[in-house]
Amino acid sequence: MTIVGIIPIMVQKYQSPVRVYKHPFELVMAAYERRFPTCHLIPMFVASDVVNEETSEDGSTQKIERRCALDVDAPRLLKRIAGVDYVYFIQKNTLNRKERTLHIESHNETFSNRVVVHETCCYSVHPENEDWTCFEQTASLDIKSFFGFESTVEKIAMKQYASSIKKGKEIIEYYLKELDDEGLTHVPRWSPSSHSLPLSSPTSLSTNQPELGIVPADSVPLSADARDGPSQDAKQDSNLLQNDSLAEILPGTPEDKLDADYIKRYLGDLTPLQESCLIRLRKWLQETHKGKIPKDEHILRFLRARDFNMDKAREILCQSLTWRKQHQVDYLLETWSSPQVLQDYYTGGWHHHDKDGRPLYILRLGQMDTKGLVRALGEESLLRHVLSINEEGLRRCEENTKVFGRPISCWTCLVDLEGLNMRHLWRPGVKALLRIIEVVEANYPETLGRLLILRAPRVFPVLWTLVSPFIDENTRKKFLIYAGNDYQGAGGLVDYIDKEIIPDFLGGECMCEVPEGGLVPKSMYRTAEEVENEDIRLWTEMIYQSASIFKGAPHEIVIEIIDASSVITWDFDVCKGDIVFNIYHSKRAPQVPRKDTLGAHGITSPGGNNVQLIDKSWTLGQDYSMVESPLTCKEGESVQGSHITRWPGFYILQWKFHNMAACSATNLPRVDDVLATLQVSSHKCKVMYYTEVLGSEDFRGSMTSLESSHSGFSQLSAATTNSNQSQSSSMISR
Repeated sequence: MTIVGIIPIMVQKYQSPVRVYKHPFELVMAAYERRFPTCHLIPMFVASDVVNEETSEDGSTQKIERRCALDVDAPRLLKRIAGVDYVYFIQKNTLNRKERTLHIESHNETFSNRVVVHETCCYSVHPENEDWTCFEQTASLDIKSFFGFESTVEKIAMKQYASSIKKGKEIIEYYLKELDDEGLTHVPRWSPSSHSLPLSSPTSLSTNQPELGIVPADSVPLSADARDGPSQDAKQDSNLLQNDSLAEILPGTPEDKLDADYIKRYLGDLTPLQESCLIRLRKWLQETHKGKIPKDEHILRFLRARDFNMDKAREILCQSLTWRKQHQVDYLLETWSSPQVLQDYYTGGWHHHDKDGRPLYILRLGQMDTKGLVRALGEESLLRHVLSINEEGLRRCEENTKVFGRPISCWTCLVDLEGLNMRHLWRPGVKALLRIIEVVEANYPETLGRLLILRAPRVFPVLWTLVSPFIDENTRKKFLIYAGNDYQGAGGLVDYIDKEIIPDFLGGECMCEVPEGGLVPKSMYRTAEEVENEDIRLWTEMIYQSASIFKGAPHEIVIEIIDASSVITWDFDVCKGDIVFNIYHSKRAPQVPRKDTLGAHGITSPGGNNVQLIDKSWTLGQDYSMVESPLTCKEGESVQGSHITRWPGFYILQWKFHNMAACSATNLPRVDDVLATLQVSSHKCKVMYYTEVLGSEDFRGSMTSLESSHSGFSQLSAATTNSNQSQSSSMISR
């Protein structure tokens, strides 16, 4: 087997943005000539020999092929292993004075059977301004084998190339200034009667050096990491461009190309390789993607989210584009109408901008009734509202980019936790939050520039423990958390937000129009029928399930418990009628109707809205046993609770129709009972329920998250934490 067969082939590609010189083509060519036969700005270029030269009869076209020698400043060990002092490249230049173009092709001669370097460059006239000159460049590095040092060669090559890409532009600008100092500001265009413009000296290198591969600009240690190079080069490139006169967006650039000055102005400082990733991914989308091509800022966010790994960024971007098309997210701002309950009770809104010019969003989470919003809106509407906030944030970033004259690609979020307590850790609400975070992380990466969390109470670590694993690591690094009044004074809000716009509720003088929130009235809660009839869904699974309960036909769900000491939690609302809630245990698996199951947490929901699992032939006390006292629940009540399982097996949660109790003295029903019975049409009740199982291995650390302002979960948590024995217990409240 050959070495190529056992060494993975490494391929790197580079695509430059369009770089523009605000000088005529002929003047740029005159500056280009001065680089040769040698150039003190390129010390590694030691010599070149003309191999072949051709000139057309009218002098309009000139072709020159050269063999160029480069003194590679590579590690001594690598040079000794390679057995060479110089690396040779073959370069072919074709100057067409009539068409005003210079095409350059370059490939390596040395080690061509092990490493293949290929580069093409082109100087041409700007399509919209004939007095300007464009430059473009593509290159590829294909390492087949290199004495076992393939990874090292690749790192050296990419670091060298990233640092040398700017050199061509720097050199051209240097010689353009030299020509200007000498008083040469104009070179006449070629015409059939004029003298041709000669290439008076060997033009061995393109404007941006073709020596991709094993040619470092400086001495690079053998273990150098290519990723360290571009970041330093980006700073140098940034300094160069800041002094550059090309500071405005250039009209007329072809749609499939990006101008370097446009990138600088609207996307920010990128290393050459980052620019290349953006251009290549954008080109790939134009060639393969059917549908709307996202904006460059949007593509760049996905690249940053995957550290400019092209394959990974392309995968998540395509998934997101499919998601956006499927749910018409591009039209969300035009089609989404915020319900009144959101306008009144959603405690968030946009508020000016921070000191960096980023749009500022304020969320008074501690004042928000999370359960009320979920029950009144449903997860779908709440998610769409959050998506509309993100879409609005993208729009505001574009506006601020224009206003402040610099790239602004993300926003700042200020979260005030004043008032946060255990009611905010209501399990269905937390689950809805996690699902929203999952959708936002997948489709709006790198949009959060900074998150300021203020007045974090003692309960915050519990919420953070639940939420943080679902947040990308790069996003978590942008969080700044302040407890109490630590946000006031130096090191606090004033470091990030101008004093004049600090909201009044945080001690500032600026009136903030973010709603104050409050409890959402239960009269605004959606009915079970409204939930069932919801047509448009971004989520295929709903947090709440609904069920009908008839006289003689209870609704039951089964939960299989493998490990004892697990915790079954529930949260349900009695929408219609009165019911009795029971929990049973059986060693036998109940006969489940043959329909699909939800599968989550081992919960079986056989479909429909009424399921009976306990066989009529079963005997209570023999086939199954009651593990909790029955709980009678009235219409309109909300019930939360939990049960710590003592044994493995099957637990059955049952909602049963409540028969009115007769008066003990007269055996006659009370008037209130009769009236209540009349209100229950056809002896039918309705409940909306949510249930979840926490595993025995981790429930102790999570029990406090089950607490709410309406339940005794904290007592249960204390009891389970202080006892090593498994016990059966239930804390239910309304």
